[in-house]
This record gives sequence, C-alpha cells and structure tokens, in this order.
Amino acid sequence: MTAGQHDTVWLTGLSGAGKTSIALSLAQALKAQGRAVTVLDGDQLRHGLNRDLGFTPGDRHENIRRTAEVARLMNGAGLTVIAAFISPSRADRAMAAAIIGTAHFIEVHVSTPLAVCEERDVKGLYAKARAGQIAEFTGVSAPYEAPLAAALTLDTGTLALEESVERLCRHLQLRP
Repeated sequence: MTAGQHDTVWLTGLSGAGKTSIALSLAQALKAQGRAVTVLDGDQLRHGLNRDLGFTPGDRHENIRRTAEVARLMNGAGLTVIAAFISPSRADRAMAAAIIGTAHFIEVHVSTPLAVCEERDVKGLYAKARAGQIAEFTGVSAPYEAPLAAALTLDTGTLALEESVERLCRHLQLRP
C-alpha cells in the first residue's frame, strides 16, 4: 500500500499505546521527504474543536465524526493526515473511513497490551479510572473494539518507537 498525498493514516489503540509518538515521528519522516503532512491528535482536538464533548458513546461518536470531516478537508487540500485517536468503536472507525473515503483511509492498530499502557501512564489516568474517579475510560470502564482487519498492527510493548515507524513507513512504501 502506498500512502498518497490525499490519505489519512488513522492510528487507533488504548491510551498510552504510543499513537501520538508514532504520529509525530511519522510526520517528521514525511516532512523530511517534502510531503505536506499534519497530525490530528485526540487530546489536542479535545482542547479546541471538540472541547464541548465528553466521553459518552455519543460524544465519542461525534468526536470521531468531526475529526474525520477535518481529515477529509485536509486531504482535499493536499495534506497527508495522521490521526491519533483511541477511537474505541469499530462502527465509529468505519464511519470515519466512509467520510474520508475508504480508498484514502489507512487504519493502523497500535495494539499495545493494557498492562504496558498502564505502566506508561504518567498522568495517572488508569489509576483514577480504576478508583472510579474517571467514568467511561477505555480499557477499564469502557470497551475497546480492536480492528478486525487493520492495514497494519504495531505492538509498542515489543517494538521501539523507531522500529514501529520503520514498519509503518515500509507498509506505506515510504522511505523511513
């Protein structure tokens, strides 16, 4: 699969899986090749465009819908988009693919085990969720539906960041 100028690479996985780190590193590699690229990160969008949304299933759906619409517009403007979102629902990811266009949607599952994500949790979100202080927390009190047919799966519990980005670049047929 070759990533084109009008594609969205959608990184999905649990909080702490490494989605943002992979997205930023991949963006840097693409920029070094002269590609126009941007990163859409779940945390960043929730501080701006999606700040009015919570974490109920309906709000999560709307978060993904808005993000997919932004990605589609950016793809149309000639940018490669790298989206880093937990996006726990298969149906919501399918909706994002439909909005963006399935030919331009590349789903990558960052499949890092929950225990590894919890070890990496510098914000203490998993501990708060387990203590009942955060409701609807994916992987603890809310479900995560792993992709059934992701274009690529990366386990950052066993792969270093550099190796994850190299594998992703190879999959997208890009120079690392």
